[in-house]
Amino acid sequence: MDNPRITSIEWGVLQGQRPRTAGRNARLPEHGPTMRDPIARITLEDGSRGFGFSRANQQQAEALLGTLLNDLISVEHGVSAAGKLIDFALWDALGQRTGKPVYALAAEYYGTPVPEALRAPCYDTSLYFDDLDLDSDEEAGALIAQEAMEGWACGHRAFKMKVGRGALHMPLEAGTTRDIAVIHAVRQAIGPDIPLMIDANNGWNVNLAKQVLSETADCDLCWLEEPFHEDEVLDNHLQNWMRERRISVLLADGEGLASPRLMAWAQAGAIDVVQYDLRDVGLTHWLKTGKQLDDWGVRSAPHNYGSNFGNYATCHLAGVIANFTFVEWDAADTPALDAAGYQLIEGFVHVPDAPGFGLKLDEALFQQAVEEGGFHVQQ
Repeated sequence: MDNPRITSIEWGVLQGQRPRTAGRNARLPEHGPTMRDPIARITLEDGSRGFGFSRANQQQAEALLGTLLNDLISVEHGVSAAGKLIDFALWDALGQRTGKPVYALAAEYYGTPVPEALRAPCYDTSLYFDDLDLDSDEEAGALIAQEAMEGWACGHRAFKMKVGRGALHMPLEAGTTRDIAVIHAVRQAIGPDIPLMIDANNGWNVNLAKQVLSETADCDLCWLEEPFHEDEVLDNHLQNWMRERRISVLLADGEGLASPRLMAWAQAGAIDVVQYDLRDVGLTHWLKTGKQLDDWGVRSAPHNYGSNFGNYATCHLAGVIANFTFVEWDAADTPALDAAGYQLIEGFVHVPDAPGFGLKLDEALFQQAVEEGGFHVQQ
């Protein structure tokens, strides 16, 4: 059957457990130890299936029943607007039906060669404010450096750490001083050549960004993420200031409520790394965005906090987007999600060449999630 219809959609939330609790950032309280991945699985009338992250509700899922697969996805055009809510499940289903990994389908979409073996660079995104109950900056630095080395032991060779302690959780001067001390401590622990990024979650202003960048100039930071909500005037001012001082830190932004002008600012050089959230925009949108950013010489680094599925799905972009920089890796143990084909080794995720995303569901645990707060609609 060349063009089957959708006959069933099951949806449930998979629970994952992080290795340690994700702490606070510049604007939020403790994030906690639990990760929640809402997953939709579609079944087609020929019996083939696909699953992936989805925020579709029951009414939206019911509206998709009976829809022809070719009306929702093609290799030439990706997922249509009608299929956006189940974007990931559609890519997985197409991969299952063709026997190809999603990264191979993405290469066909791009018109580029399929990677013989895909390795996706990633970074550990788990370095939050776990030090706020400590009295000294030295103790704080030692704790976050220790956490970085825990990531090192898991195979990470790039790290992103939260900064902006003075925005909410500490007095401004003391928090900024601690940010600087912790950056130095982590850099010393991981060595001089390992990529290190900092993320202020919009907790700074331009002057605070300048202060921290000046006092960590010897740390060779890779990027500064969200120093303040993106603003063309302020971004350009900070870029010019860095150029004058030969500080070669990239400016990264775009997750969350990004400005509709963000892409234009990236094209003009105000933003160096674009970070639209993978789950918010979908794989198809990122493929189109990545192609545009490649044409402009701008880097791609999809945001992926809070999704174990997103860890693996992001990897499939690395094989086709030329300026793809890193997978944001938010580790968790999700018993219902079998990702045995993926391996994190020396800073790279080795991606299986299995059909679709190369992931499997534990049927009993998935059905439990569907029954406990999820839904199942069928023709």
